[in-house]
Amino acid sequence: MFVKEVMVQNQVGLHARPATFFIQKANEFKSSIWIEKEERRVNAKSLLGILSLGIVGGTSIKIIADGADEVVAVEALVDLVTNGFSDQG
Repeated sequence: MFVKEVMVQNQVGLHARPATFFIQKANEFKSSIWIEKEERRVNAKSLLGILSLGIVGGTSIKIIADGADEVVAVEALVDLVTNGFSDQG
């Protein structure tokens, strides 16, 4: 299991459009992946799960992965969040 904490940079947070980008990226990996905000953990491959967390800009979240490609998965998702959900870094 690999865990990394990251601050959501974009102003709107993890709403529908950025959440969709996040899920598309998460689905590129075989590992089980979760997002944790405070004490709540949801499947990072579930749009409803992510939206239910109500993540806004400036929120700190943990990205957790467990599986064969867990480190690569977490690093890629942290990069996505850090770049404001844009592939341009």
